[in-house]
Amino acid sequence: MPVSDSAIERVREFWNRRPCNVRHSKKPAGTKEYFDEVEHRKYFVEPHIPGFADFQRWKGKRVLEIGCGIGTDTVNFARHGAWITAVDLSEKSLEIASKRAAVYGLEDRIRFFHADAEELSRFVTVEPYDLVYSFGVIHHTPGPERVVRQIRSYLPPGGTVKIMVYHRFSWKALWILLVYGRGQFWKAGEIIARYSEAQEGSPVTYTYTPLEIGRLLKEHGFRVVETRVEHIFPYRIPDYTQHRYVKVWYFRWMPQRFFRYLEKRLGWHLCVTAVREEGES
Repeated sequence: MPVSDSAIERVREFWNRRPCNVRHSKKPAGTKEYFDEVEHRKYFVEPHIPGFADFQRWKGKRVLEIGCGIGTDTVNFARHGAWITAVDLSEKSLEIASKRAAVYGLEDRIRFFHADAEELSRFVTVEPYDLVYSFGVIHHTPGPERVVRQIRSYLPPGGTVKIMVYHRFSWKALWILLVYGRGQFWKAGEIIARYSEAQEGSPVTYTYTPLEIGRLLKEHGFRVVETRVEHIFPYRIPDYTQHRYVKVWYFRWMPQRFFRYLEKRLGWHLCVTAVREEGES
């Protein structure tokens, strides 16, 4: 994929305008109460994240987080005893994440870097990590394959990478195409990108099938060990923005077992765990 400075700059400006999850609390911004509520709300709506990240597994280990946002997962890795290097393209996100680390007294466990993940080695010294973690990030950069190439440099053979990218054949993608795209499936990439986030107009959003993300990782020396499809958002958006959890009528009457069945097949989050192969340089 062709990559330009202007494309990266548009992505940076987009996330500086409204960092992800920054409106998840009405408490005074930057306070412990604010950050507690942001975390509670994030994991209430996306309960699969702690299981996927497996925070406790990385106690005493070195973790490189690519795209830390405002630091929800970052803080939880640190709480569980990991040593974190966290990078993000958005200065505003890093400002909030740094304040969050200070609020919880975790500054000694977290190093923050303002960096473009496609050229990560320009900003962060290349050294071995036990885990590279990136949740919902590399599909928002113009050259995801460049990020995966960079990731390989920071993992020794046997090292683990955990990434989440958006799932093309998902309930949300279909919903976006029907509601916003009025069935214009031939414009799927453009329409899904535009409405993929809470704020409209994401400059870059790619979606993947399990086969495609597996192929991308394999091309760069990784072996996929687990692929999980997760997360259908069941709540009415107008209520959710007012911090009320009211399900859309058809989800309200759907048996929980069937809802989970759908999530495992049509979820928006494609969560992949892979290891770097032995002998790959």
